[in-house]
Amino acid sequence: MRGAFVAILSIVQGATSAAAQGIITPPLSPRNASYTITARLDPSTHTIAASETLLWRNISTTTATELRFHLYWNAWRNNRSTYMRESRLGGTPPNEDADDTSDAERSRIDVTSIRLAARFAADLTAAQHFIAPDDDNESDQTVMAVPLPRPIGAGQSATIEIAWTAHVPRAIARTGVVGHFYFIAQWFPKLGVLQDDGWNCHQFHSSTEFFADYGSYDVSLTVPRGWIVGATGVERERRDEGGNATVHRYYQDDVHDFAWTTSPDYVERVELFEHPTLPRVTMRLLLQPEHAVQADRHFAATRATLQYYGEWFGAYPYDHITIVDPAYHSRAGGMEYPTLFTAGTRWLAPSGVVTPEEATVHEAGHQWWYGMVGSNEFEDAWLDEGFNQFSTARAVAAAYAPHYYTQRYFGGFVPYVFSDIVLSREVDDNGWSGYAAVATRDVQSTPSYRYFPTSAGGITYAKTALWLNTMERWLGWPLLQRIMSTYFARWKFAHPSPHDFFDTATAVAGRDLGWFFDQVYRSSNAFDYGIDDLSSVDDGGEQRTTVVVRRYGEAIFPIDVRVTFANGEQVTEHWEGRDRWKAYVYTRAAAAQSAEADPGHVLLLDVNRTNNSRSLAPRARQAAAKWSTTWLVWLEDCVLSWASLA
Repeated sequence: MRGAFVAILSIVQGATSAAAQGIITPPLSPRNASYTITARLDPSTHTIAASETLLWRNISTTTATELRFHLYWNAWRNNRSTYMRESRLGGTPPNEDADDTSDAERSRIDVTSIRLAARFAADLTAAQHFIAPDDDNESDQTVMAVPLPRPIGAGQSATIEIAWTAHVPRAIARTGVVGHFYFIAQWFPKLGVLQDDGWNCHQFHSSTEFFADYGSYDVSLTVPRGWIVGATGVERERRDEGGNATVHRYYQDDVHDFAWTTSPDYVERVELFEHPTLPRVTMRLLLQPEHAVQADRHFAATRATLQYYGEWFGAYPYDHITIVDPAYHSRAGGMEYPTLFTAGTRWLAPSGVVTPEEATVHEAGHQWWYGMVGSNEFEDAWLDEGFNQFSTARAVAAAYAPHYYTQRYFGGFVPYVFSDIVLSREVDDNGWSGYAAVATRDVQSTPSYRYFPTSAGGITYAKTALWLNTMERWLGWPLLQRIMSTYFARWKFAHPSPHDFFDTATAVAGRDLGWFFDQVYRSSNAFDYGIDDLSSVDDGGEQRTTVVVRRYGEAIFPIDVRVTFANGEQVTEHWEGRDRWKAYVYTRAAAAQSAEADPGHVLLLDVNRTNNSRSLAPRARQAAAKWSTTWLVWLEDCVLSWASLA
């Protein structure tokens, strides 16, 4: 095992050495926002002292008269920020935004110097100020604006030098410190995206994530000697400094963010992903010691992602990926960054349950729809999160079917696996219940940061996954796969809009799909079809059956209607679903047994499946089995809960 580990490390070091020798590869992205950062972590005070040099090229058609930067950590500087206000509106648990949080546990970024270098040379420190372009919240300090002494025109470049200090917060929103575990994300002054209509630089909102331009990152991190570091990119250099410190230098081209972690407790493992038609990838895993026995499961899930996403959508272009198993109570689990992601597991993770597999697949999968396709997660979060929810569910179904429902007890510590309850891709992994609960609360085309906080997940993740899965069932997987892979190929390392996907889908499908996107994207109308009435009456020795199918919701989708007769005969009708109702009348020798709307479950967005079928002959045995199973699960839950209190 050690021999294999050393061999893999030699491959990584060889690749790093080649990069250090100046071997140039063609750029995958515009590389118009590149950062050289030097940072020192002081664990005794939980502070970072840092500086950055930003090389920025204006690739828009507009002229910049100011610069705008994200200072994300200021979202938790006080309880009056937009992030905190929205968190309380959405019912965030008190331990995230309690008024009694001490200053020592809060975060902040203080820019101590900002200047232009080279031909634009000027000290801009005194001109920096905070703005709130989204809601005019004077207490929000997450966007910093700096007027320019001279405009930077289209095609021009500038060098910006910034010095800042930051206080690492108590673990919150997937960054911060707990014990000796640090996860550092969204931690540096990050330039917004200048578009043709001006700066796209939103405040930090509670239910949205991030958007930035692509570039190269060269980052030197000073941490206590002996602490393991994981970061975006590959380590090019490691050197010890006086005072019991080590400098780790990481480098990565063609990414739009940089995150890192350090801890003295990590267990490090390295393995390879190899595939007949996809590039080889070195997988580095940083595990908590108590989860060391789960290393193979993390690697297997990462391999599944690299394989299925690579085969379906396009190859992962980097030759490395880092998997981080975050510390207990660190709130760092389940988050994505370029070439690095955090998974999430439990100490007790029985087989047949996709923990840690599902989180690993999902976060690794973000390398496609977030990392390589640079969607604007402030405005169109569903282009990443929803696409990835769909892709995750499909990959998990391919790699881990069946997997089972699990209930956890004793504060979530002890799992009980219900091996008779198989979770489904369509309902469970696509998140149907989360969607159905909020289906009409927000129009998906609303900018994501304006969603009501509690509806964002159901609309962004679940609704998108369900309408993509509906497209798969309606158009067929081969066509949807071509649509998604074409979209990926056209828009990787760019900033696509929703219309870029819709145009791609229509072009690849060769048919008008606009009416469908109008329903799912530009509307909050609910889909709800059902059987309103079913009857069979004697008509001169034959049975006259009437079926009334109804559209209860406002949204429209074509569905099938299937009628089953007592002699086993079946008739399937196709209804365009535009009218409010449709009646079908049959004269048969046998009476009807049942009728069902959308029997193939093509329309996964239907918010109420309980009205989709109606039966004339009660299926007593099935009903009894259903209720007995329900009561058994309830009884088991009660018994285990009472036992925990004994």
